[in-house]
Amino acid sequence: MARWLQSFRRPPMVHAVGRANASAAGTGVSSRLTALRSTAAGIGTTLDEETTCSELTSAVSDLIGGAAAIVRGGTETESVYEAVSGDAAVLPDIAWAAAVVRRVGSRVGRHEAGPALCVPLASGEDHYGVLVCARQEGVFTRSETDALALFAERAASHVRHAREYDRMGRIVGDLQRALLAEPGRPHPNLDVAIRYLPVGHRALVGGDWCETVRLHFGRTLLVVGDVMGHSIEAAVDMTAYRSALRYIASADLPPHRVLRQLDDIASSESDRRPATCLIVRVDPNRGQVTLASAGHLPPAVIDGKGDTSLLPVPVGPPLGTGLGGYEPATYELDAESTLVLFTDGLVEHRGEDIDQSLDRLARLHFNASEGVEGILDTVLARLDARHAEDDVAVLAARLRHRPPPVHEVFGHA
Repeated sequence: MARWLQSFRRPPMVHAVGRANASAAGTGVSSRLTALRSTAAGIGTTLDEETTCSELTSAVSDLIGGAAAIVRGGTETESVYEAVSGDAAVLPDIAWAAAVVRRVGSRVGRHEAGPALCVPLASGEDHYGVLVCARQEGVFTRSETDALALFAERAASHVRHAREYDRMGRIVGDLQRALLAEPGRPHPNLDVAIRYLPVGHRALVGGDWCETVRLHFGRTLLVVGDVMGHSIEAAVDMTAYRSALRYIASADLPPHRVLRQLDDIASSESDRRPATCLIVRVDPNRGQVTLASAGHLPPAVIDGKGDTSLLPVPVGPPLGTGLGGYEPATYELDAESTLVLFTDGLVEHRGEDIDQSLDRLARLHFNASEGVEGILDTVLARLDARHAEDDVAVLAARLRHRPPPVHEVFGHA
């Protein structure tokens, strides 16, 4: 009886083995799923369509021990294998693959003459071609087909995101180009050069800007400004500041009063971003410049010997604060000197005091014979502006040497 009870309590050995096999099988399935998830995570690591396709075919080639490629076109003449991974020689004829692209839709197609498989590269209703898989021997198992479909669906989803990202980038680019207004023309008695370097790869224009406005009696207004941020919203606000500046400047006000009116307009709009701004009025007839600053860095002046210094200017609050309090400063400017106005992206380094940044600019020495274009090239190169951490806008201006009138050279007839 005791032995009978003991045998009753213990399951037969065959059952124990069954549970062990089931446990082992479950562990195997779990390990395989973990491996598939890990492989799938390596597909679509960027927002670049070509990179995603290469990651897909590489993962598939490793999984099946053969070759994988993408076919997009639907005609034999247009179709080519793209993003090929593995031995391309085992891939089926491109004409067959092109035919599959035309008819496969959402179904899995199999090559009739050999071990090749086509899986749609599709996400929802969006189709981007087919994934072609092939190897020397052995048909694809159901589990392999399911894994390939999973990889293809993941890749297609990332391709869709990449194309949407590119589409939005083109829209933003078109909008930015529309916002990027060219500066006005200075008077002929002034040589002016301007550079704009947006930070990053996709931006065309952000919150930094330069402007020149003709005034009466041969004078020119030189302006550089920096709206907070470098997004599309900053570009929109930058355009608003430029438009307001052109309107206010038409009244021929001194620079500090132009800033005051700009501040009044900007502070009355709650969603307008603050901005710094430096305005310089150049008067060639008097050989003078008058400056006013709204929270902006001072301009540099390069003398006839090529030495650089900074022009002190009273600094008022940024535009949009409604605080006002802008003051002018006037300096002599001879015909050999060059003014350089710039935004902080030209000189600032993260973690560095601004005085050190400005001192780096002030230590630059130039060839006295360089024109304004050459001076800007030198400034951008020596300060490594191509790798700046923020947008860069910089303007150089110099009084133009103009020959005296004929009657002054030869006397009155």
